[in-house]
Amino acid sequence: MADADKSVPLTGDLHRYLVDHGTPPDEVELALIAETRRVAANRAGMQIAPEQGGLLTMLARLVGARRAVEVGTFTGYSALCLARGLPPAPEGRLLCLDVSAEWTAVGRPYWEAAGVADRIEVRIAPAAESLRALPLDEPIDLAFVDADKTSYVTYYEELVARLRPGGLLVADNVLWGGRVADDTARDADTVALRAFNDHVAADERVDRVMLAIADGITLVRKR
Repeated sequence: MADADKSVPLTGDLHRYLVDHGTPPDEVELALIAETRRVAANRAGMQIAPEQGGLLTMLARLVGARRAVEVGTFTGYSALCLARGLPPAPEGRLLCLDVSAEWTAVGRPYWEAAGVADRIEVRIAPAAESLRALPLDEPIDLAFVDADKTSYVTYYEELVARLRPGGLLVADNVLWGGRVADDTARDADTVALRAFNDHVAADERVDRVMLAIADGITLVRKR
């Protein structure tokens, strides 16, 4: 049974405290965050939060990831954070799947500045097609999903089939501003995320935990 009394409501002040007491974004990350806000305007909200960036770097290091896949790159902040958690190339490799060459190009100078560009490969194509083309006999250590919500289950299935035992999948936006728990919310993205969350919860191949970080993150470990 859930015990809501043990959860602390996250006010603006408490959120700032939380961010201030984690590993802060460095100058390169801050510059990419600022550039995203400049060029993307009202779409800048598609970028992950700074505390998520630090978490992705730590998770990559904790699982000893060498081969990682990102579905949905946008302007490259999450890719930068993931790549920083990998060993240097050629051992460490991050495959970024996206449909926009324009947005992913924003991040390239910052990947270079951070010294991780040689670890990152970008493929511009529908992510489901790119995932299906990946061999099943080359296991993935870590995957991050932050793309179109209506395809989350498809991405999940393709990735779990390729994760190594003990590999980790991270899915963003699983709380969707709280709308997943609002029965009156019936838009396509909310319905798709509810279906995804239910799908993961029923999957006996994995262990999972949903965290109230930013817009909600689910960590999925393949057994």
